[in-house]
Amino acid sequence: MKLTLERVFADPGLSGPSARGVKLSPDGKSVTYIKAKADDQRLTDLWIADVAGGEPRLLIDARAFIFEGQSISEAEKTRRERLGVQTRGVVEYHWDEEGRFILVPLEGDLWLYDLAAGKPRRLSQTPGAVDAKISPKGAWVSFVRDENLYVIPSAGGAERALTFGGTPLKSWATPDYIAQEEMGRSTAYWWSPDETKIALTFVDESGVDIVERADIDAASTTIVSQRYPRVGRPNAVVDLHVLDVASGAMTQIDLGEDKDVYLARAAWSKDGGTLYAQRQSRDQKRLDLLAAKPESGATRVVLTETSDHWVALHDDLRFLGDGGFLWSSERSGARHLYLYAADGTLIRQVTSGDWPVAGIAGLDEARGVVLFTASKASPLERQLYEVSYLGSAEPKALTSGEGWWSVAVARKGGAFVGTYDDDATPPRTGLYGADGSLARWIEENRLEQGHPFHPYRERITPPTFGTVKAADGQDLWWVMRTPPGFDPKKRYPVIVQVYGGPAGQMVDRMWAPPSDLLYLEAGFILFSLDNRGTPNRSVAFKTALHEKTGRIDVEDQLLGVQHLAGLPYVDSNRIGVTGWSNGGYLTLMLLTVSDSPYAAGVAGAPMTDLALYDTHYMERYMGTKTSNGPGYEAGEMTRRIEHMRPGSLLLIHGMADDNVTFDHSTRLIAALQAADIDFEMMLYPGLRHRAGWTMNHVRHRTRATLDFFVRKLRPDPAQ
Repeated sequence: MKLTLERVFADPGLSGPSARGVKLSPDGKSVTYIKAKADDQRLTDLWIADVAGGEPRLLIDARAFIFEGQSISEAEKTRRERLGVQTRGVVEYHWDEEGRFILVPLEGDLWLYDLAAGKPRRLSQTPGAVDAKISPKGAWVSFVRDENLYVIPSAGGAERALTFGGTPLKSWATPDYIAQEEMGRSTAYWWSPDETKIALTFVDESGVDIVERADIDAASTTIVSQRYPRVGRPNAVVDLHVLDVASGAMTQIDLGEDKDVYLARAAWSKDGGTLYAQRQSRDQKRLDLLAAKPESGATRVVLTETSDHWVALHDDLRFLGDGGFLWSSERSGARHLYLYAADGTLIRQVTSGDWPVAGIAGLDEARGVVLFTASKASPLERQLYEVSYLGSAEPKALTSGEGWWSVAVARKGGAFVGTYDDDATPPRTGLYGADGSLARWIEENRLEQGHPFHPYRERITPPTFGTVKAADGQDLWWVMRTPPGFDPKKRYPVIVQVYGGPAGQMVDRMWAPPSDLLYLEAGFILFSLDNRGTPNRSVAFKTALHEKTGRIDVEDQLLGVQHLAGLPYVDSNRIGVTGWSNGGYLTLMLLTVSDSPYAAGVAGAPMTDLALYDTHYMERYMGTKTSNGPGYEAGEMTRRIEHMRPGSLLLIHGMADDNVTFDHSTRLIAALQAADIDFEMMLYPGLRHRAGWTMNHVRHRTRATLDFFVRKLRPDPAQ
């Protein structure tokens, strides 16, 4: 059966039921997860399954707790945009460490599910709560509203403000734009283990430049004065404090005299006696782990990481019962794990080899092992491993298959919930024992009769993977998928899907989004290549892009096209390229090389001038215009638009984008018009960076992209 655009974006979702946000309860007896409704992919509920067996149960039905037309606050919209959340209903939830409660924020309201009572109860009466948490022992629920921190007793009662005077300019417990968007830190407060203290930030954005942007909606336009720190300009000043919950007393933590630094992470020791903070230098070539005394605020440097390029942030600080800790570092040339004593003395390197650790997944201190995910065999797959941190040992794989695993590990014992998918297997989730054996399915999602994708399974042809050599000899992995009924004696047009930046990998053995099949059904070959600079590789591979964005990535992508042009079934005159965000930028750069081999391109939400982007992202890879002026000039695509073929571009952008702001596109539009170069454009009023707030928006955007490539590259539809 041929797959249509209407079916791809209809309910139920073609990939079948999947478990998201999977967590094991603190006692290890239950598994909780978020799942979309069968009749609405954008509305999600909370489910629970007993480890011992039995059918999963619906715990929170989103439709019972939200009403049609209910809106969320601007703060929550911004938080979801930063987190990439595009669903409604249950989008997050939190267990207390005692396993008695589950906190469920629902569209700005707070609900607490009492496991003993077997039902939820509403805690908040004033919507607008953001970044809600339950304290470790379950006594309190905390949240941020209007840039101040509040608590409510979990047993019920009135809310209480812990901070006062917070404003959008000077805020308490609210992560600044850079922390959320670029540093992977979506919170700005941390409970101590005994829940008597809270570490929290005070953010002063008064020195950050105001970037006025038009937030253009369908019926109105608002001028937003956004505090946006562009390359080389001032950042927010972030201070760290410790607040005593009972008395309200506040102690400032000494982060050093230099205020032009980043607070990357904060975490409490197991006994709550020490607060750890990660301090990153403005140029991101130094990262200090600080240990602070919460009573006085005094700090000492526990360890320091340095790099000639940049020190990548991570979430791999794990404390042990004896006060020591595990940490990851790229100092050996690939990310690996290290064991430290409490005073910061290195005890041993735990993992090693020409492959990178992806991240620590869990600890089993009783056995002295750390569980971690890694692409050890190949960057195309990811597995879960365990290794002893007490002595020299080889990692042991706990999972198998050639695809991709994501896991949640139990606090004790090493059991884990694992989700696996590959190019022929939609995501499936099961509970596994410490030895990797399957204990029970949570969402088996078997691709059999009755599965939404089953009628279309024969339309999939296995992808082909391969490598080409970069100029420095490193392998560049690529993937190719061919249309149904592919005939190698014919010549086909190709759409090259790109991202190309350090934040995203395109080539892997994961289940592809069903929307990709629409291009195959239309008669296109799909191709992607991961250029140097993309993640999940060695330090040498990632840092080849340093100070050369718009050059190394372009050079490597052109090698991919050269490979395509040499294939007898590829029509080298009908190659298109498309990407979003950094991929949109790379699309524009590829369309504007001299004698570009790309006949058409669709650029979504693209950067056009690297200096207009934010400090933490762009300075990490490019330095500043002062230190790397020629690099910024070479990476500004509007300087090279004379090479763009007239009519070869479709430009797409959300008109309320607060990440890659709309002036990136207006500069390109003006430059193309001034040069009298024809192009096409599709704008989305009211939508932000992802331009996909509803399924209709995503369907419309996909149709516009597909229609453009059909008109420009003239494929013969597959039969």
